[in-house]
Amino acid sequence: MDKKALMDKIFAKGKQYGLNDMEIYHGKDNSFRVKIFKGEIDNYSVSSSEGLSLRGDYNDQMGYSYTSMLDESSVDMLAKNAKENAQVLTNEDREVIFEGSKEYKLKETYSDKLDRVSEKEKIEFAKEMESKAYEYDKRIELVPYCSYGDGSDEVTIKNTKGLELSSRSNLAYCYVSVTAAQGNDRKSGTVYRCSDDFYTFNPGEIAKEACDNAIALLGGKSVKSGSYPVLMDREAVIDLFSACSDIFSAENVQKGLSLLKGKLGTTVASSKISFIDDPFIDKASAYRAFDDEGVACRYKRVVDKGVLTTYFHNLKTALTEGVETTGNAYKSSYSSSISIAPTNFYIENGDTAVDQMLHMMNTGIMITEIEGLHAGLNTVSGDFSLSARGFYIRNGQKEHPVEQITVSGNYLKLLKDVAVVGNDFKYGMPGGGGYKGAPSLLIQNLSIAGE
Repeated sequence: MDKKALMDKIFAKGKQYGLNDMEIYHGKDNSFRVKIFKGEIDNYSVSSSEGLSLRGDYNDQMGYSYTSMLDESSVDMLAKNAKENAQVLTNEDREVIFEGSKEYKLKETYSDKLDRVSEKEKIEFAKEMESKAYEYDKRIELVPYCSYGDGSDEVTIKNTKGLELSSRSNLAYCYVSVTAAQGNDRKSGTVYRCSDDFYTFNPGEIAKEACDNAIALLGGKSVKSGSYPVLMDREAVIDLFSACSDIFSAENVQKGLSLLKGKLGTTVASSKISFIDDPFIDKASAYRAFDDEGVACRYKRVVDKGVLTTYFHNLKTALTEGVETTGNAYKSSYSSSISIAPTNFYIENGDTAVDQMLHMMNTGIMITEIEGLHAGLNTVSGDFSLSARGFYIRNGQKEHPVEQITVSGNYLKLLKDVAVVGNDFKYGMPGGGGYKGAPSLLIQNLSIAGE
């Protein structure tokens, strides 16, 4: 059945069941992934999914239902289940169906280039990336993970208030992890790339970077415990920043699950730090004209020169707070409920080169990797204690690799102790609504537990 005709039938049936305002969210996605191990295909998958969900207001409660059966047989079931779901709810916070924004910055975000890449090319690319890693240096003992993948998604939102929006996007990515060995010492190095153009991926360049990262860490040793100036590499900053992004959710703030509760309009970071949420970045796969409630997305300086200016809101949290939604409603799939997520969230780039930051630090620790974020980070208090690797810096130069250390502190204190922001900005892998990105940060001091 035609998608538009099916939606109209669902709305009509919903009216018969006594539903008032209604919304249909239709999602469709396709994905391809291949993993190579020692020159052979270790894992290969091609998948697709499609479905839609119905939200409907019944006696001031929002009922939900969803299905992957996109034909007339699902019409009655969707309307009936949405009503029954609403009847058992007793939510005090009201949800509403959105009538639409005055203006949307709609843009084509689908790359036809990816559709023209054959599966053979994708597989050969992954194999070459692995072989280039093995060829690069005799110390590369193993390439435990080498993969290429791509995917596309399509979203349509239509409601009984006249709103009808759609978007589609696609993305390719690759990831390689290598193990370098020297005697009994083994270190890993990883690299990833994302693009909407397959032909920008250079297998030799990607493999070389991963190998260099691993080899540089060989011969590492611990350092004496103490408080050190720390240059946190952009990859480590991205990992910590991403893990803490939920503290900006108004839902978590209202539930008392965020260390930012009550801090709106106050200084939460160094004046050198600004956090940006930009749905319009020049990456087709992450461009967002509207959120998953149909609200027009907008650029936001969430932390502006150290001052917290806003939380991330959807319609429900905005109504609770008596403010305007920020356009950050998010659904991870057609079957999920509405939550909150950033679009493309990042720390604004600085103007200082990393080499210059090392000389400014003179003596201290450069952290390139952190581990244990799931267990070692408390996003309610902001306290963290994480395993780390990197380099000991003396007189502005890397003296030796550092391992078997634990870095501890508090996230807000870390942000307030940022002395210099690097000019080496990078985006991480996309996920949870968009990209996260950051430059390297020079921090006045952090507690390091070592020997």
